[in-house]
Amino acid sequence: MIVLASKSASRQAMLTAAGVAFEARPVALDERAVEAALGDAPPAQVALALARAKALAVDEAAALVLGSDSLVVCDGRRFDKPASREDAATHLRFFSGKEMELHSAAALARSGAVVWDHAAVVRLHVRDLSDDFIASYLAAEWPEVGYCVGVFRIEAMGVQLFDSIEGDHFTVLGMPLLPVLGALRDMAELPA
Repeated sequence: MIVLASKSASRQAMLTAAGVAFEARPVALDERAVEAALGDAPPAQVALALARAKALAVDEAAALVLGSDSLVVCDGRRFDKPASREDAATHLRFFSGKEMELHSAAALARSGAVVWDHAAVVRLHVRDLSDDFIASYLAAEWPEVGYCVGVFRIEAMGVQLFDSIEGDHFTVLGMPLLPVLGALRDMAELPA
């Protein structure tokens, strides 16, 4: 059994569906402080640093700990989860008609050391969003999308934001699952 350093319902659902035994232990991590320490680092590096920090934040000597994080970049600007419904609407108006990059990373740690990590990127082409659509979308999806970077759940109405998506479905959900499963098999945590 591994420890998942996350309260993300999406990450938990992915692991459950894949047959991975885990215990969820969300961590209290000042993500903004980690990001600030990295300055203008590339998005993949920031996502990896956050995933590593989460994996290392769980104090569990013997267990393998999985940390994961995602961030969105659009027009060179990095976005965090929206702070309010109004902030979410502002994000959606900014994304409208543009390409959004979603960077998702995962890290595995054991005994206080990172033993594996991986980052992936997905390109999501946001269609032109009307103010009426944004209002109706947030009326239906808030507050759930307030916990999501990019203000969407692809497994729900968030799919309506996009014209096309280039990349792995699991990465869109918030974790590069296939590489994680491969690493777990390599470490004999899952049958090969």
